[in-house]
Amino acid sequence: MRIGELAERAGTSTRTLRYYESRGLLTARRAENGYRDYDEDDLRLLLQIRTLQDFGFDLEDTRPFVDCLRDGHPAGDSCPASLAVYRRKLAELDGLIGRLADVREQVAHQLAAAEEAAGQAQPRCEMTGWERGTR
Repeated sequence: MRIGELAERAGTSTRTLRYYESRGLLTARRAENGYRDYDEDDLRLLLQIRTLQDFGFDLEDTRPFVDCLRDGHPAGDSCPASLAVYRRKLAELDGLIGRLADVREQVAHQLAAAEEAAGQAQPRCEMTGWERGTR
């Protein structure tokens, strides 16, 4: 299939496919007329890349999955290098979740303090210690 058909079937642009090719993630064969030529295996690689990017993986993080598929494995995540990327991504997500939980707790505390202060004549800002009307 030509580049336009591959892009359409994968839901991406030809520009993106050329970029993936420049990064070595997608390899185009050339037809006799010089046009790029792709097959179903290329579509499978591209769908793997797009799925991982939808999950928040960097483009470079998709490389072990692509290499795994190119090596003939039935799935891009059936190789040790791919599993290592999954583990690293999970650790990153766990860290983000922890930080978000901390921020949520702080915002909830500030909200509770603000709601309590709303009933007082001189509300106090917990973050600065400043009381309204004293500045």
